[in-house]
Amino acid sequence: MARIYPLFSSSKGNSTFIGNEKQGILIDCGVSFKRLSAALEVNNIPLSAIRAVFITHEHSDHIAGLAMLSKKTSLPIYGQKRTLQRLCDGGKIAPGSPVIDMSGISISCADMEISCFNTPHDAIQSCGYKIHTGDDKYCAVCTDLGHVTPEVDQALEGCRLVMLEANYDENMLRTGPYPLYLKERILSQNGHLSNDDCAVQAASLISRGTTHILLGHLSQDNNRPAIADRTVEAGLSGFVRGKDYLMGVAPVETQGGAVIF
Repeated sequence: MARIYPLFSSSKGNSTFIGNEKQGILIDCGVSFKRLSAALEVNNIPLSAIRAVFITHEHSDHIAGLAMLSKKTSLPIYGQKRTLQRLCDGGKIAPGSPVIDMSGISISCADMEISCFNTPHDAIQSCGYKIHTGDDKYCAVCTDLGHVTPEVDQALEGCRLVMLEANYDENMLRTGPYPLYLKERILSQNGHLSNDDCAVQAASLISRGTTHILLGHLSQDNNRPAIADRTVEAGLSGFVRGKDYLMGVAPVETQGGAVIF
């Protein structure tokens, strides 16, 4: 039975393990190898359980530990072509790790089928991942997007669980200390998804059968878990929490625990 382990989730570091204690995949490695190893240990997942790493994009909060992880393990690294080229050119992937462009194809790994979909973000390329587990369930990791495109919406449809970005509270961002250019970047169509926009997409997904929403990639400066949870729940007033859907917030750093879906 596959589970999702949100090991790290914030604007300062992201990494998610999907699988079980025997085998699984890692989506992003945005923290040091030491911190990643400790997080896996807390969840009783041996490093050897990771069969491959899937990268969403090249920003540091998603690849900070990739160079050391690939050096230590020589794991295959999957992603989109331009992202992988940028990482290789920047020395972020050790030479011993196979690098595989998975644009437009599905990959079989750890008793799962993994595919990617494009997300609108200010990176050279950016994507989310949809996973079909061995027990015939679907989940997706979808963060770092300024808005929900038809491609994103179509990819998320049919997923039992979606880790969906709720990056910022708009009022906190607009009245906060960030410089104007950074506020505009975050608010843009290629920036990040707000709590309000997350709520709209979550409602649409729940109406089509999604039962588990995991709020991810919260900004530690422009959001709070309680605010994100409250805002998204308010947008789901047409549904009954605990009956129609379950919802949680991915932790900044795991203290142990997975979501079974």
